[in-house]
Amino acid sequence: MASTMKAAIFVEPNRIVLDDKKIPDVGPLDALIRVTTTTICGTDVHILKGEYPVARGLTIGHEPVGVIEKLGSAVQGYTEGQRVIAGAITPSGYSNACLCGCHSQDGAGTRHGFRPMGGWRFGNTIDGAQAEYLLVPDAMTNLAPIPDALSDEQVLMCPDIMSTGFSGAESGKVRIGDVVAVFAQGPIGLCATAGARLMGATTIIAVDSIPSRMEIAKRMGADHVVDFSKVDPVEEIMRLTDGRGVDVAIEALGRQQTFEAALRVLRPGGTLSSLGVYSEDLSIPLGPFLAGLGDHTIVTSLCPGGKERMRRLMDVIASSRLDTSPLVTHRFRLDDIEAAYDLFANQRDGVLKVAITP
Repeated sequence: MASTMKAAIFVEPNRIVLDDKKIPDVGPLDALIRVTTTTICGTDVHILKGEYPVARGLTIGHEPVGVIEKLGSAVQGYTEGQRVIAGAITPSGYSNACLCGCHSQDGAGTRHGFRPMGGWRFGNTIDGAQAEYLLVPDAMTNLAPIPDALSDEQVLMCPDIMSTGFSGAESGKVRIGDVVAVFAQGPIGLCATAGARLMGATTIIAVDSIPSRMEIAKRMGADHVVDFSKVDPVEEIMRLTDGRGVDVAIEALGRQQTFEAALRVLRPGGTLSSLGVYSEDLSIPLGPFLAGLGDHTIVTSLCPGGKERMRRLMDVIASSRLDTSPLVTHRFRLDDIEAAYDLFANQRDGVLKVAITP
């Protein structure tokens, strides 16, 4: 086995380059996987643009599909050569945060056991997945075997996009018979649309302006698609709901405009489920907030992780409850990842998600 690997490395804002890096050593609780497929996330673009700070020299990426190359001495229940995924969130499994169900806010090693966004390690606090090899910490908590019948691309959305999108519906506590609006139909918004349908929503209103995304939204479960470039989405959603508003509004973009629109379409007592990554302060308008007296719930979510979450998501794919294949619109080799970033960051050619292979 070689001692170095190719990896997509953050150099400085607006510059991620493919370079050589040492293949990591494997600790007792770790696993080294050979990455067979990965992708680029909108959060990676925030990192590229300098909107989310990470250390210079860090390998980027948090959506791995691969094969176990080497297991740590204390890892049990897995075999080398086994196909696996690991979530974008890799909780330790033993911190106070994990033990109360807040895996994404894992504070292993802290005095009190909580750390904001502490479960997000790949491509944030440790080297990530856009490389030939990836070191997975706490492997027994995070490695999920891939069913033989599923291809790499079929499970590529599970580590982050499906998990995050579904969490928008789950955190919003969508119930059977609910009316749900999903603002923005990028990959996460599309999975939020699908998640709302799986949880029992009977009227789903998707908001976007890109025709191809609006068409996929219908396939994912949207009953109505609102083109915000042609109509005021708030007015149209209120018309569709006969002035009642929606039970749950999911914001999947991370901008003031969409957050505010999501709040404006909520019925009294409704829930705003926020999935966006925000790069500026948010303000809450007094009118739709009903002066704080509207019994509204505003919840935020970070992608749930861990092997049981991954198993459940792969079961959704295996049972044909959801087909995520329309989300992969472009394919690149790792050698061409800089071109993939250029395409994805600039949202050209109808790109939704790219599949990166060795």
